[in-house]
Amino acid sequence: MSKLLRGTFILTLGNYISKILGVLYVIPFAALVGSHGTVLYNYSYVPYSIFISISTAGIPLAVSKFIAKYNTLEEYTVGYRLFKSGLLVMTLSGLAAFLTLYFSAPLLADIIHASDDQITTKGEVVVVIRSVSFALIIVPVMSLLRGFFQGHESMGPTAVSQVVEQIVRVVFLLAGAFIVLHLMDGTVVQAIQVATFAAFVGGVGGFLVLIWYWIKRQPYLQSLFRKDRGTKKISYRTIYKEILSYSIPFVIVGIANPLFQLADIFTFNRAMAAVGLARQSDVQLNYVNFYAHKLVTIPVSLATAFSLTLIPLVTGAFVRGDRRSLNHQLNQTFQVLLFLTLPAIFGLIVLAEPIYTIFYGHDPAGSEILAFYSPVSLLFALFSVTAAILQGIEKQKYAILSLLIGLLIKLLLNVPLIEWLAAKGAILATAAGYSAAVLLNLAVIGFFADYRYHLVFRRGLLMVILNFAMYFCVYLALRLLSFVFDPASRLQAFLLVILCGLIGAAVYFYLSKKSRLLHLLFREQMLKMKKRLSTE
Repeated sequence: MSKLLRGTFILTLGNYISKILGVLYVIPFAALVGSHGTVLYNYSYVPYSIFISISTAGIPLAVSKFIAKYNTLEEYTVGYRLFKSGLLVMTLSGLAAFLTLYFSAPLLADIIHASDDQITTKGEVVVVIRSVSFALIIVPVMSLLRGFFQGHESMGPTAVSQVVEQIVRVVFLLAGAFIVLHLMDGTVVQAIQVATFAAFVGGVGGFLVLIWYWIKRQPYLQSLFRKDRGTKKISYRTIYKEILSYSIPFVIVGIANPLFQLADIFTFNRAMAAVGLARQSDVQLNYVNFYAHKLVTIPVSLATAFSLTLIPLVTGAFVRGDRRSLNHQLNQTFQVLLFLTLPAIFGLIVLAEPIYTIFYGHDPAGSEILAFYSPVSLLFALFSVTAAILQGIEKQKYAILSLLIGLLIKLLLNVPLIEWLAAKGAILATAAGYSAAVLLNLAVIGFFADYRYHLVFRRGLLMVILNFAMYFCVYLALRLLSFVFDPASRLQAFLLVILCGLIGAAVYFYLSKKSRLLHLLFREQMLKMKKRLSTE
C-alpha cells in the first residue's frame, strides 16, 4: 500500500508541477507576443489538443492497467509484446496524426478565418498550425513508454519526464519568442512559429528522459522476463481490443474541452462577421478561449484531482454490490468536489480584475469575461468526475452520449448567442452544453447506482450560502484595499489577491467549522487521526 501511495503521490506531484508551469508561462508569453500572438497561438493549439488527445489520451493508463494485470499473473512477456508492437502502432499513429494536421492546415484556416477585417490572416494561421503539428510525431510513443513504466509500478519516469517536457517547452517557447522578436527583429508570426514548435522540442526532452530510465531499468526488466510463466498466449487482436476498452473513456473526457473550444474557433469569427464585428472577433475569442480559459481551469484541476482519488473506492463498492458503501463514496466525492471548487469560483469572480492584471495586464473587458466565465468551471469539474464515476460503474457509453448531446447543444446555440452577446454568448452556449451533459451523467448515475442526491443537495446549498458570505467579506475587503492598492498595477494587484485570498480562506474555513461542515465532510479522516493519536 505504501508503494502505491508513494507512486500516486509522485505522479500527482509531477502532474501539478506541469500544470503550474503551463499556467505561469502565460504571464511573460502574453507580454512578449501581445494579443496578435496569443490569438495565433490559440488557433494552433486547440486543433493540436484534439489530435494529441485522440492519439494519446488514456494510452498511459490503459497500457499500465494491461501490463499490471498480466504482471500480477507473472505473465511478464504479454505486456512486453504489447510494448514492442505498440511502438510500431504509436509511431504510425503519430505520423498519421502529424500528416493529417499538417496538410489539413489550409482547410482549418479557411474555416477559422471569416473576414479580411480580422487581425490575423489565413496564411498566418496555416504556418502556426503546421509548426505545432510536428509534436504529434513523438508524443504518442512517449505516452506508450510512460504507460509501460506505470504498469511496472514505477511512476517516477512519467512524473520526471512530464516536468522535464514542460520545462524544456516553456524555456524554448519564451527564449525562442524573445530571440526572434528582440534579437533577430523578427515578426510576431515567426515568434509564434517558434513558440508552437516548442511542443516538439519539449517532447524530445521528455522522450530522452524516458529512454534514460529505459536503459537504467533493463537489468530489472530482464530479471522479470526470466521469471515469466509463459502460460498465456494472447493474440494481438485481443490485446488491442482490451487496450481500446480501457482507453476510450479517457479519450472522451480528454477531448471534451478541446471540442467545445473548437466549436468556438469554427463558428465565432463567422458569427461576429455576420453582425459587423469582424475586427473585434479575434480579440473577443481570445478572451474566452485563451486568456480566461487558462485561469478558469485552475480550480477544475485542483478539485477533480482530489475527487478522483475516491473513484477507485466507488468502483470497488459497485463491483461488490455494497450499495451503502457506494452511496457513501458518491456523497464524499461530490461534496469534496463542491467544497474545493465553489470557493475558487467565487474567488475568481470577486477578484477577476486583479487576477487578470497579474497574468495579462490591466484590461477591464478581459476581467469582465473572466468573471462571467468562472462559474462554468464547476460544470467542467462535474463533467470530469461524473464521467469517471460512469466508468467506475461500467456505464462509460453514457459519458460518450452525454458529450455528444452537450456538443450538439453548443453548436445549435453558439451562433445565435454570439451574434447577440459576442464572447459572453459563446460562454453561455458552453454552459448550456456542459449543463446538459452533466445532468444526463447525474441521471444515469442515480438510476444505475440507485443513488439519491438529497444529502449532496443540502450540503451543496449550505456551501453556496457560506461562499456568498465569503464573497461579501472579500468584496468589502477588496473595495477597502483598493484605496491603498491599485488593481491596474501588477505588483499591487498581486498583493490585493494575496490579502483578499487570505481573508476569504479564513472566513470560509471559520464558517465551515462553525457549521460543522468540515467535520461532516472529513469525519472519517478525523476519526482515523484521533485513533492513531490515542494508540500512540
